[in-house]
Amino acid sequence: MTAQAGKDLLLKLGDGGAPQAFTSVAGLRAKTLSLASRPIESTHAESPGRWRELLGGAAVRSASIEGSGVFVDAESDAQVRAVFFDQVIRDWMIIVPDFGEITGRFIVSRLEYSGRHDGEASYSIALESAGALSFEPI
Repeated sequence: MTAQAGKDLLLKLGDGGAPQAFTSVAGLRAKTLSLASRPIESTHAESPGRWRELLGGAAVRSASIEGSGVFVDAESDAQVRAVFFDQVIRDWMIIVPDFGEITGRFIVSRLEYSGRHDGEASYSIALESAGALSFEPI
């Protein structure tokens, strides 16, 4: 596998319609997708040697997405801001090159704006999964 351009990792917001249409969140310069699994411990008084035991296939799974950059489109800025202030759970799609598309419901857990006196305004966003995710290989 050859190296992939970071700009090809896309974060898209669903419009809530049926069928769902997704729009890229404009201006993301840095993006991170984290998939996690918290195992369920099943250790008990008769566990061999009192070693920790884990329950297979029963982990609590989650996903987190973080991104930062500039809003180059007033419409995407307004949509993301509204989703944050309303604290609604929306469908999002994350496209990872040569891996696949992850789609599911997320809530915006953090939205930050910053800027320097001699530069453009920037933002960072964090999303937390709020249900089952689907994966479609590319």
